Amino acid sequence: MKAQRLGHRIGFVSTRFAGTDGVSLESAKWAQVLWDHRHQSFWYAGQLDRDPETSMLVTHAYFNTPDNEWINERIFGPRTRAPEVTRIIYALSEHLKRTLYDFTRKFDIEILCVQNALTIPMNIPLGIALTNFIAETGFPTIAHHHDFYWERDRFSVNAAGDMLEMAFPPRLPSIQHVTINSAAQQDLSWRKGVSSILVPNVLNFENPPPEPDDYSQCLRGDLGLSDDDVIFLQPTRVVPRKGIEHSISLVAALRDPRCKLIVSHASGDEGDTYRQALREMAEHRGVDLRFIGDRVGEIRTLNAKGEKIYTLADAYSQADFITYPSLYEGFGNALLEAFYFRKPVLVNRYSIYITDIEPKGAKVIPMDGILTSEVVSQVQKAIQDERYREEMVDHNYEVGKAFFSYSVLRRKLRAIITNFTGADNL
Repeated sequence: MKAQRLGHRIGFVSTRFAGTDGVSLESAKWAQVLWDHRHQSFWYAGQLDRDPETSMLVTHAYFNTPDNEWINERIFGPRTRAPEVTRIIYALSEHLKRTLYDFTRKFDIEILCVQNALTIPMNIPLGIALTNFIAETGFPTIAHHHDFYWERDRFSVNAAGDMLEMAFPPRLPSIQHVTINSAAQQDLSWRKGVSSILVPNVLNFENPPPEPDDYSQCLRGDLGLSDDDVIFLQPTRVVPRKGIEHSISLVAALRDPRCKLIVSHASGDEGDTYRQALREMAEHRGVDLRFIGDRVGEIRTLNAKGEKIYTLADAYSQADFITYPSLYEGFGNALLEAFYFRKPVLVNRYSIYITDIEPKGAKVIPMDGILTSEVVSQVQKAIQDERYREEMVDHNYEVGKAFFSYSVLRRKLRAIITNFTGADNL
C-alpha cells in the first residue's frame, strides 16, 4: 500500500510563538488544520515554545530585546530619527534577513506564513527583513494580519513613516494577505491598495470541550471560593481597552455577596497602573475582585510553591458568567470561548462584534458603553433562569459551529494554499 504523500512544508514566522496571546493561539490552530492534511509546520521566532526539532529561535526577532526597545523609544513619539537609529535598524534587519535565508534552507520551506510580523511594528527590523527577503526571493507568503499599526494610538506619532509604508504590510506580488475582520479588510484595501482574504478566528466547535474533571473542580477551593459562589470570569489581559471597570460595576450592581469577579490573565507589557486602579475601584464598590494570572497557565502543572496551575479551559469550566466589556477588539477570542464553553456572556458592543459577529445571530447580553439597569436585570435572569440560560448558550454554540469553526478555517486555507500550488490538496 502506497504511503500518503506529505503536503507542503510551511514556515511560520513571528516575533513570538509562546504563551496564550492571540497570535500564538491562532497560529497553532492553523498548524493543526494544516497537519490534518499532511502539511508540515516549522517555526521561526524570538520566543518559542514549539518543538525544538522543527523550530529556529532567533533572539533578535523578539520585540522585547534591549536593542528593539531602544529602537522603539526613539521612533514612536518623536517625529524625526537620528541617523544612528536608521543605521541600527537596517543592520539588525540584515542580520535577521540572513537568518530567514537560513530558516528556509534548513527546513526546506515551501510557503511562509508570517503571523502579524508584517502588521504591527513591534519589531521594525524584522518587518524590513521579511519584506526584503520576500522581495529578493519571490517567496510564496501568507501574511496573516491580526492588528494593524493604524489601529493603535501608541503608533500614531512616529519617526518611521517610510518604514511603516514599506513593510507594514508590504505590497509584493508573492504575498497573499489575510485579515481577521471586515473592517481590517476594508482598511487594508483603502490604505495599501491590496486585497485580502477574510479568515475569522476560530475554535474547534466540531469537538465540544470535555466535562469538568476532578482537577478543574479544585479551582474554586484553591481560590478560596465555595460551591455557592457565582463566578464572573473576565478572561482577558488587564489592559484599559478591556473595560474591566464595567465588570466591577456589574458585580457591584448585582448586590449579591456570592458574586465574585476573577480575572484570568496578567497585565502583560502595558504596566500595572490600570490593575491598581481596578483594585481601588473594587474595594470602593465592595466587589470581591481576584487576579489569578499567576494560577492560570498553558498546561496543568505545579508552581514553585507546589500549588496547582490551571488552564484557561479549567477557569471557563468553573465560571458561571463571562464578562467581556471590551472597548475595542481585533476580533474577540474570549467571546468565541464563551460560546464554546457554553457560558452566558456580557458584551460591550465593540465595532467588530457589531459588523462580524452580531449579524450571525449570537445571543448575548449587550451593552452600549454604559451599564444600564436593563443590562443588570438581563444578567440576573441569565444567572437565575436555567432554561433561559441553556437556550442562550446552546444557540451560541451552534452559531460558533456554523461560522467560527475549524471547518471554516479548513475551507479558507484550502483556497489560499491552492492559489500558490494550483492543487486542491487541503
